[in-house]
Amino acid sequence: MAINPKKHEMPVQDAKVRARNFDEVALGYDEENAVNEALRCLNCVNKPCVSGCPVNISIPEFISKIKEKDYEGAYQVINKSSSLPAVCGRVCPQENQCEGKCTLGIKFEPVGIGRLERFVADYHNANNNKEIECPKDNGHKVAVVGSGPSGLTCAGDLAKKGYKVTVYEALHTAGGVLVYGIPEFRLPKAIVAKEVDTLKKLGVDVETNVVIGKTLTIDELFEMGYEAVFVGSGAGLPNFMGIPGESLKGVYSANEFLTRSNLMKAFRNNPVTPIMKGGKVAIVGGGNVAMDAARTALRLGAEHVYVVYRRSMEELPARKEEVEHAIEEGVDFRLLNNPVEILGYNNPDNPRDERNGFVTGMKCIRMELGEPDERGRRRPVPVADSEFVLDVDTVVISIGTSPNPLIKDTTPGLEINSHGGIIINEDALTSRNAVYAGGDAVTGAATVISAMGAGKLAARSIDEYLSKK
Repeated sequence: MAINPKKHEMPVQDAKVRARNFDEVALGYDEENAVNEALRCLNCVNKPCVSGCPVNISIPEFISKIKEKDYEGAYQVINKSSSLPAVCGRVCPQENQCEGKCTLGIKFEPVGIGRLERFVADYHNANNNKEIECPKDNGHKVAVVGSGPSGLTCAGDLAKKGYKVTVYEALHTAGGVLVYGIPEFRLPKAIVAKEVDTLKKLGVDVETNVVIGKTLTIDELFEMGYEAVFVGSGAGLPNFMGIPGESLKGVYSANEFLTRSNLMKAFRNNPVTPIMKGGKVAIVGGGNVAMDAARTALRLGAEHVYVVYRRSMEELPARKEEVEHAIEEGVDFRLLNNPVEILGYNNPDNPRDERNGFVTGMKCIRMELGEPDERGRRRPVPVADSEFVLDVDTVVISIGTSPNPLIKDTTPGLEINSHGGIIINEDALTSRNAVYAGGDAVTGAATVISAMGAGKLAARSIDEYLSKK
């Protein structure tokens, strides 16, 4: 049978419709598309796709189960390696990982591995009603700081081995960046809640509204009887540009902007934590978070949304699919432009003017690409006398995040690198005995799946350590 050179198309909402709602954009494969896509897999002997997966899912094996229409069997194959398949099938950058290694991709489009993973996970969640057996308690207690992808993965892997695990989450809902950072239209929160509920059925306790470093310290966790601690607290401290006007009303970090919308539901009428609605919005940055912020602004009712990025489309770091979706929905990309000042309204004759202190525009300068920088990307260079003002009344800064220093500042002996990340060895062990770390708290902002890989490594190391006690 001749191989289809292209992936089977993912059905999506119409762009004009979805740009004004928060429903999931990609609708998922049906059974026919899933089986036909699975049939494109060459079932390679050396399995290069597996080497591209940070959690080493046995990809050809689960795809073979789909070919046989054994969808639950396919799920069980994935579940051996991944605690969050419905999440990964939606938000992983497969094009740079498993699909990027796919042999079929040398000549044709690679197998839609992520789409198949999503199909299998959704099938399981919709059709599996079996009770989850709670593993036998092995007598050891572990604390996990943070309920993002690294923390949930570490907790899940340890719980399956009989550890009594408690996850401490600073916010009021478990899920970390999966709930506060990724919009509903890309990752429905019910899916995250389902994955968290599965871990609870395995025996994992989840304590919300507990800020480690403030409510409790890591030293106090050990005093409570925990024998090891995993720190997966993420990178929630936003970076700013350091330009004039960043303190004006109407300027948000992407972290705040998305948290208000995703977690605090600021898009509802009369929200507890309001956010901009309508107007003209500039998103500064070009990564996946910037795309999320731009597309969220549209759905909040913005009249016009700009993405302002200092390099060209070729250097844009966001996933190609997310950029394409943003363009289809009407986001205006202003490339090779860099902000130099955010402008605000000021009426010196009337200090009580309600418009005082609000954003009225953003001054930018045009850029051109010069010589490559240390990472090989051509360095943006300002073009002389090219300043102009972009007419906006809301600015969202999306140029990255750093680990919050709270845990470092309250944990004596914990070594930190120059970027604020926790220093670990090859076994995910920090400079403190029995304290392990992984994910964005170590690397800075990265992908969900890389954080999961870090959680798996830490779980394995913790198990090796405690099994010797």
